[in-house]
Amino acid sequence: MVPALLDLILPPRCAGCGAWGATACPSCLARLLGEPAPRPPDPAPPGLPDCWSATAYEGAARRMILACKERGRTALVPVLAASVATCVAAWQEAEAAPVTETWLVPVPSARAAVRRRGHDPVRAVATAAARELRGQGLPAVLAPLLRQRRRVADQAGLSSPERAANLSGAFVVGDRLAGALGPSHSGTGRGVGFRVVLVDDVVTTGATLAEAARALRAAGVAPAAAVTIAATPRRVPYVATRRKCRVADNHGW
Repeated sequence: MVPALLDLILPPRCAGCGAWGATACPSCLARLLGEPAPRPPDPAPPGLPDCWSATAYEGAARRMILACKERGRTALVPVLAASVATCVAAWQEAEAAPVTETWLVPVPSARAAVRRRGHDPVRAVATAAARELRGQGLPAVLAPLLRQRRRVADQAGLSSPERAANLSGAFVVGDRLAGALGPSHSGTGRGVGFRVVLVDDVVTTGATLAEAARALRAAGVAPAAAVTIAATPRRVPYVATRRKCRVADNHGW
């Protein structure tokens, strides 16, 4: 919580480049908002929904995500939420489907990670993104449907197959919600009352989002898309970069 207090007391510095004057300077904010597009992992895991990201997980975007997620700079939540909202709006425009209510379903963080950080960044970003979308005239609500069913190992340093095995069966729709959902609540297609969009901070192999999508489908809810702030560029084999990414890409586990 100390970084959050310092943001209130001291003149803000951009979390992306360090420039004085704002939590996110105009240049870094433009990088975070300017490139919403489909960025699925390659290869994509089975069951991964249409996967969009606002930008690549590098440079200023990476620094801003880590500052919020790992260093407690919660003043960045509205900035990161704006990137998610921009990405959701771009996806909806590409779909050219009738406007329906969008349910933003945050991927649940591990309870231990929430305790360590003092906040749940993905849920906070999804909450603010829903508010941002409503401000744009697009109906959206936070829908925290998922919870962790069991503990999983730290994702950092795991290959794609290892991540998939580690996450298998990790999520479930909460007991109070499962009974209210069924085949009539598919959340996809034209003419239904709402569409479900998964929200996470970063997509690397897609294993987390695929497992979250599986849990929703098991409860009768088919997610229409998955949206993240950023996508990890896969320029070299993952095994060659796992040590470099150990802190940066653990996705809350």
